[in-house]
Amino acid sequence: MNDPSDPSAPIDVAPLFEPIAIRGLQLANRIVMAPMTRNFSPGGVPGDDVAAYYRRRAEGGTGLLITEGVGIDHPAALGDAGLGESNLPHLHGEAALTGWKRVVDAVHAAGGRIVPQLWHQGVMREPGTGPHPEAASLRPSGLWGPAGRMTSIDPAYAERVQAPTRPMTEREIQDVIDAYARSARHAREAGFDGIAIHGAHGYLIDTFLWDETNRRTDAWGGERRARARFAAEVVRAIRREAGESLPIFFRFSQWKQQDFKARLASTPQELEEVLGPIADAGVDVFDGSVRYFDRAEFEGSPLNLSGWARKLTGKLAMAIGGIGLDRGFYDSKRDGRAGGSDNVALLMKRFERAEFDLVAVGRALLNEPRWTEKLRHGHALPAFDEQRMKELY
Repeated sequence: MNDPSDPSAPIDVAPLFEPIAIRGLQLANRIVMAPMTRNFSPGGVPGDDVAAYYRRRAEGGTGLLITEGVGIDHPAALGDAGLGESNLPHLHGEAALTGWKRVVDAVHAAGGRIVPQLWHQGVMREPGTGPHPEAASLRPSGLWGPAGRMTSIDPAYAERVQAPTRPMTEREIQDVIDAYARSARHAREAGFDGIAIHGAHGYLIDTFLWDETNRRTDAWGGERRARARFAAEVVRAIRREAGESLPIFFRFSQWKQQDFKARLASTPQELEEVLGPIADAGVDVFDGSVRYFDRAEFEGSPLNLSGWARKLTGKLAMAIGGIGLDRGFYDSKRDGRAGGSDNVALLMKRFERAEFDLVAVGRALLNEPRWTEKLRHGHALPAFDEQRMKELY
């Protein structure tokens, strides 16, 4: 057993390098590259540089790569979300699909596995931006949410997008569900090894789950299980197109970019009401996005958010949140740095008690493509270079 109280004790990371099967996907280890927006795909098309970026992480021994958020086949999926995005990738059209096929082939040639994270920005997309500026940005109830606490959002952008708009129509809701399904089919045809869904951080799916942005009184709103209907229907549509062998990963979060203190659930029972319908629809792995993995989610238990998802749904779970670093993403942006951390011992303590099954590493892998290999062989894990991150983003 690892002893996190003794910093001089060697850390046994061998359990992280045990294989796992998820439906038809065989992974050599439990370490996953977390999705990270890069903005390096002009015209939405990933080029050879993107293929090389992912290939290097596969060569470094990481068991599974989850791509940056990839726009689904819907005109309002992508646009400016307050961060000046203009080169975000999408998953439709011959050029983009050919580009992603090259990415998949490069990762497979290096012995890796890769899944795309399907993304619709929803409320976060500024109207009049993106590949289809004429398309209306979509919100379940036309609401942005409460006054934001995310100080890194450009104030002028925040002022523009916070104005209420009209609610989504039934037709628009179905169109988006159909777009997720088409993109899942495109992913399968391109050779991806599964499908990941971005259902967190205040983007479209999350705004159906969150009571501050879903005030609907029809079948798409109401209590928690009803608000989960849209996410569940997206999962069902993806499952129909992906088939039975490809696993589905689902990212969710309590916090939103509009409100860091937001909560979908204040108790385990409330969380089960949110996740239960989504699990039943066909999700295989829940990715509970938190800023720090080693924090308890609810009073009276040490379990983190992913741990609770596993306990409540019986599905596999993936931990994330500052693994290998001493600061969360937004804290490191504020401070301009993030050092290497010995929190791997704390991670192993939770992993060994079966709190979660997979471990998602983001910025540490962005900073060092061979991070997984270094971890396995006991090499020192590097500090995070904020300037390097900016260059790579």
